[in-house]
Amino acid sequence: MNPPSQSLGVAGDIDLNVRWLGRIDYAAALALQEEIVARKRTDDSLGDELLLLEHEPVYTIGRTPDQSSLLGQAQLPHPLFRINRGGQATYHGPGQLVAYPIIDLRRCGQDLHKYLRWLEQVVIAFLVSYDLRATRREGLTGVWIGNRKIASIGVGVRHWMTMHGFALNVSGDLSPFQKIIPCGIENVIMTSMELETKKPHRVSDIARDFGAICQKHILELRTNLEPSPILA
Repeated sequence: MNPPSQSLGVAGDIDLNVRWLGRIDYAAALALQEEIVARKRTDDSLGDELLLLEHEPVYTIGRTPDQSSLLGQAQLPHPLFRINRGGQATYHGPGQLVAYPIIDLRRCGQDLHKYLRWLEQVVIAFLVSYDLRATRREGLTGVWIGNRKIASIGVGVRHWMTMHGFALNVSGDLSPFQKIIPCGIENVIMTSMELETKKPHRVSDIARDFGAICQKHILELRTNLEPSPILA
């Protein structure tokens, strides 16, 4: 049975179905992604989806033989999942907005690099709307505010269908990141919207606003245009 969800769609002909799932455990979210990918493979008429949610505390790591970012599994205070995405270890938990776009890249030029840039750009556009000067950093994935990392990105692709996505730190306890080397980046400083704005934020409210930004920008992924630059 699928977890209960709430549509966050906006008026108009929008080419992306956005769903808010609330807080669910990692295994349930992974199973839902796999189910949607399987259905989309057999039915080209199905639209793309964006699943927005919070996780119960969990660590994940991608398909890499290098496990050093885990710092030894015996130290981990929460469950660990090894999954079909790229990248090193990260943490998910309450206070973090997790986004799983399930997008058919056959409609987007089968360009994984462009998709990754689009993900970064929509997160940057969203944070700019909260007066946060977010950027990329050369040679590193994710989204940054100065030297502080606020969003982590790790994607998987199966038959040109995307899975996994990114996690945006909104509020709450960031100390579980200290049990790993986040994304394999030594001495990285993790931050959140709450720390940067000095204001409390509810993940459900952030999900609503972020869903609207994604729907606004999704057509850029469908065309040959590069993602729009963010004007300061």
